[in-house]
Parts: sequence; C-alpha cells; structure tokens
Amino acid sequence: MGEEALKIDEGLVEAMRRAQGVVVLTGAGVSAESGIPTFRDALEGMWSRYDPMELATPEAFLRQPDVVSRWYDERRVGVLGCEPNGGHVALADLERWVVARGGRF
Repeated sequence: MGEEALKIDEGLVEAMRRAQGVVVLTGAGVSAESGIPTFRDALEGMWSRYDPMELATPEAFLRQPDVVSRWYDERRVGVLGCEPNGGHVALADLERWVVARGGRF
C-alpha cells in the first residue's frame, strides 16, 4: 500500500509517528458488515435471543458447561465463512503503515 492511499489527518499522522504504540478501539458493529452478529442489536443481536447471564459468565459455565461450550462453538463455526470487510482491511493497512514507520500497534 502506498502512503498516498491513506487519507489521514496530518496531526494524527504526526501523533502516530511519535507514539510508542497505537491502539484502536471499535465496537462489535465493525464486524457486522461481514455477517458476524453483534450482541446488543435489538432485532438480530446475540442477546435478543439468549440471556447473557445463562451463557456468558463463569457461573453459567459451571452450571452448564456443555451448553455454554456448544454456544461458543456455534459462534466460532459461524464466523469461519466470514470475510474481512473494508473496516478490517483499513485497520490492517493502518497497522502495516504504523509498523513500517517503527511504531507499535
């Protein structure tokens, strides 16, 4: 990727050059475009169909290890056919850009 391909504010570029490391925080929605369900979407989110207290806590696992393991396995299998979307590609490009300039991502 050429440097000209990224359109990043120069102040941000300079801040990334000086940074000891760069961290990017996103929400679950960054993967929704790839077909990975979010957790909180009212209609299609994971928690619209399941009670998080029944599946996503250590106590839930202790109560029903088979059920909780199966739920996580289904989620893992569900993402196997997904492809990265533009947001994922942009983050990977940004990481390569930062690392190529001696930064840490």
